[in-house]
Amino acid sequence: MTGPQLSVSTYSYTGDMYTLLTLEDVMADIADLGATGIEMLAEGNIPGYPQPTNAWQDEWFRLLDTYRLTPTNLGTWVDTTMWLDKDLTVEQGEAQIKHDLQLAKSLGFTSIRPKFGVTTMELDPHPIWQESVLRSLDLAEKLDIVICPEIHSPTPIKHKVTQDYIRFIEEHKSSKFKLMIDTGIFQTEPCDDGHEGIEMKDGKRPPFLEPLKVPMADLKAILEHVYFIQTKFFEIDDELNDLHIPWQNIIDTLQTAGWHGWLSSEYEGRREPYRGRDQVRRQHALLRNLLK
Repeated sequence: MTGPQLSVSTYSYTGDMYTLLTLEDVMADIADLGATGIEMLAEGNIPGYPQPTNAWQDEWFRLLDTYRLTPTNLGTWVDTTMWLDKDLTVEQGEAQIKHDLQLAKSLGFTSIRPKFGVTTMELDPHPIWQESVLRSLDLAEKLDIVICPEIHSPTPIKHKVTQDYIRFIEEHKSSKFKLMIDTGIFQTEPCDDGHEGIEMKDGKRPPFLEPLKVPMADLKAILEHVYFIQTKFFEIDDELNDLHIPWQNIIDTLQTAGWHGWLSSEYEGRREPYRGRDQVRRQHALLRNLLK
C-alpha cells in the first residue's frame, strides 16, 4: 500500500443484505464505488458460520475475482456471556480466536476483530482477553493474520482499555496484535438517528451517545500501533458534508504521519431500505476528495 486504501464493511448494508440485496449485489456495489476492500461480520454475514459450506466458499472466491475485491477484516466475537450461570474460560476464548483465525485465513482475510464481552459501560473487556490472545499469537504469526481489538466509543484513546492493549503490544512485541480504531471516537456532534429504542432520561441521551471528541494528537500518538480503521459515520448530506465526524482532520493526520492501511466504511445511521448503500457512496466521494 502507498497510502490509505478504501474498503467497505458489509455492516453498512444491515437490513438490506440477504433481504433486498444478495451478497453479489453488495460486492458489486462496493466495487462500483471504486473501493478495493471488503470487510465482513463472521456471525452476521457468513451463512453457516462457524462452518460455511464448501459451496459458499467457492462462490465467495468467485465473487472476489469477479469484482476484484480484497478481503480485509473479519469481525468476530468471543462471547464471554454465552451462558448465564458461568463465564467463558481462557481455554474456550482461545479456541474461539483460533477457530476464527483459521476461518479468516481460509477466506483470504488479513485480520480479525475479536469482540470480547465487556464488563463495564466503558467497554472494559472480559479479563480472559489477555491470556486467550497470548495463547493465539503463535497461530496468528503462522497464518499471517493480525488480531485487532477495536477502540470504540465510549472508550477514548487515553483510557485504561486502550492503554492495556498498547502495553500488551509493547510487552509481547508481536506484529500480529494491533489496534483497530473506530472513527466514532472522534465524533464532535451528537447524532440520535439510527439509535431507535434508546431511552432519553430527563431529556438527556445516555453517556455512550455523547460525542467523545478525541483529539487528533491522541490518534497521532498511537498510529504506529494502528493496523485498521473503521470509518464509522452516521449521516452525509447532499453537499457531501458530515456534521458529526471531522474527516478533514482525520485524513490530514493519517497522511501527515504516512499511515498505510485500510479505511473501511461502517455506516451506522438510519436503516431505511437502500439508505446504507447511498450513504456509503457519499462517504467515498467525500474521502476521495480528501485523499487527493
